[in-house]
Amino acid sequence: MAMDWMPVVITLPDAEATYALGHYLGQHLPIGTVILLMGDLGSGKTTLVKGLAAALGITEPINSPTFTLINEYEQGRLPLYHVDLYRLEAAAADQLYLESYWDGSEFVPGIMAIEWSEHLGHHPPEPLELRLSYHDAGRQATLRPSTPCQAALLETLPDAILANEI
Repeated sequence: MAMDWMPVVITLPDAEATYALGHYLGQHLPIGTVILLMGDLGSGKTTLVKGLAAALGITEPINSPTFTLINEYEQGRLPLYHVDLYRLEAAAADQLYLESYWDGSEFVPGIMAIEWSEHLGHHPPEPLELRLSYHDAGRQATLRPSTPCQAALLETLPDAILANEI
């Protein structure tokens, strides 16, 4: 039976805090995690992925793959698959067969970050949902876990992130 964990909401006062959240996740997420990133243009999705990549030891520049759709970074401690579905509708997004990344059938398992994941018609089985939105004090991140491991990780977010002291 699937559990419903409470979402964790964090205020991120600036881009550095958004990057730091991504970095923390990159240090602690287990292999095979799929992050479903949602939020308006400019809400910090790519900034978060840059922090994630840095924590994985990826030194290549990280840019949103708006036109290429998928950027693969394999030189880090774990591969990072960065997807941007901004320009696609659900039917076209599903034709990318992204499950071949998250189920490990064709690609080495790693961490997958999917920007504009609300365009997906077919979701991975246990994603970490992360919604970024604008807030009076900067940005707000709402993280919704779907596994006990993700829930435990979110319970232990560094006090500096939770207290906005980054």
